[in-house]
Amino acid sequence: MTNHDEAAPIRPLALAWVRRHLEACERIVGAEVLHGGATAEMRRLTIGRRDGGTRHLVLRSFVAPTRQGPAEDLLHREADALTALTCTGFSAPGLVAVDPTAAHCEYPSLLMTHLPGRTVHDDEGLETRLPLLAHQLVTVHAVRPAVRPREYVPLTTADTVVTPEGAEAAAWAAAIDLIRKPAPRYKGRFLHRDFQPGNVLFDLPPGDPAGAVGARITGVVDWAAASWGPADLDVAHCSTNLALLHGPEWGLRFTEAYQEAGGILAAASDERLYWQVRAPLALSEEVQWVAQPWREAGRTELTTRAVEERLDAYVTSLMDALG
Repeated sequence: MTNHDEAAPIRPLALAWVRRHLEACERIVGAEVLHGGATAEMRRLTIGRRDGGTRHLVLRSFVAPTRQGPAEDLLHREADALTALTCTGFSAPGLVAVDPTAAHCEYPSLLMTHLPGRTVHDDEGLETRLPLLAHQLVTVHAVRPAVRPREYVPLTTADTVVTPEGAEAAAWAAAIDLIRKPAPRYKGRFLHRDFQPGNVLFDLPPGDPAGAVGARITGVVDWAAASWGPADLDVAHCSTNLALLHGPEWGLRFTEAYQEAGGILAAASDERLYWQVRAPLALSEEVQWVAQPWREAGRTELTTRAVEERLDAYVTSLMDALG
């Protein structure tokens, strides 16, 4: 086996499990660590085929406790989401096998097909990529699975929000008070629940590494949090990530781009604001982890403090613009 990273070797039980799910005469000829995941260990496996060609699979293993909940629950939800998406024509990985309780592997694991493309975190080219992200999310929300996933779970409460040091106190207090209220009524949609640049793959033309011209989306990955709930939640989550990654104004622009792409949000401004502030308030509890994949991707300037400052600016802009 050829390893492209010193941490790439597959653990013995997982290796045997993967081999049982290969086609006849196939074998694993390479393994490469995929960086950027925040909740699980990821490996891209190169599979040698009988005809001399190759294909790729991805092994996802939860090797430590997650902030999103038990690994067994996450893997069941991801497996169900990938199964539901199989017949929709949506570009997502295909489910090969799942071992949610680690009955066969060292850790709870999922094996799926590999999608081409890569994530893009650069500021350059965002003007082009933003409407592509918006259209893609509208497509996600148009999926009508045969079996509805579980209802969304709020990711924060008014009592667990962590206000950044030096933040605009009045804006944060008003936002926190807002989410103390009962959630508005909503029309349920199929939600990704972690739709953001780190989970969207792009095919980029040669010589255009930021996708400023001619970029196209090849697929969406990481469906472990798939849920049923208001489209506003997915839009708010992606908007917040864009605000932290590229600047607060881009969070507001994504909301506009989603609606321009045909997406429908809550009709009343106070209801939209309720969902919009929930996402940044939730991320306030894990700022130290949010930007880690971005720094690994080269955005080293996004320190915890820098992200806190952008988070404060975004919450303030939401309360000013929509409040």
